[in-house]
Amino acid sequence: MGQALPKPALRPFLAADTPVLAAIFVAAIEELAGEDYSEAQQEAWASVADDEEQFGKRLASELTLIATLQNSPVGFASLKGADHIDMLYVHPSAAGQGIASMLCDALEKLAGARGAKSLTVDASDNAQALFAKRGYVAKQRNTVTLNGEWLANTTMQKNLAESAAPGAPT
Repeated sequence: MGQALPKPALRPFLAADTPVLAAIFVAAIEELAGEDYSEAQQEAWASVADDEEQFGKRLASELTLIATLQNSPVGFASLKGADHIDMLYVHPSAAGQGIASMLCDALEKLAGARGAKSLTVDASDNAQALFAKRGYVAKQRNTVTLNGEWLANTTMQKNLAESAAPGAPT
């Protein structure tokens, strides 16, 4: 009989996680965004994690969840305020295993619990399909400048009312 795959788990961010999350951030950009962004764009984007202290402060200032497999972090997501997904990154070795969906499920529940009626995300071109599959609708294209490079993303929004509490009137 085959061995069962380890189940991913979620836990809150700890300051000590910063170096491994910075590495996940960079690996995800370098290995998963190549079809949508040039090498120079990827380098500019990944440089956000160069200052680990600032990167850690950003994660600590938001509600950041870490997905783990066998107690090792493999992805993370952060909720800024009550209604905006700021970051969602999964290590390439764990991509396609439902980690991003698990993180989104948790953030959507938390946003709803914080009273948010909808959730927005500025999705990278390579993340748009994931969010679209989850019911997020594209609202506008954006261009941001990072270290002299222009990067495009799309603001997407999902109404959370559809995922009302069980038994709630619809």
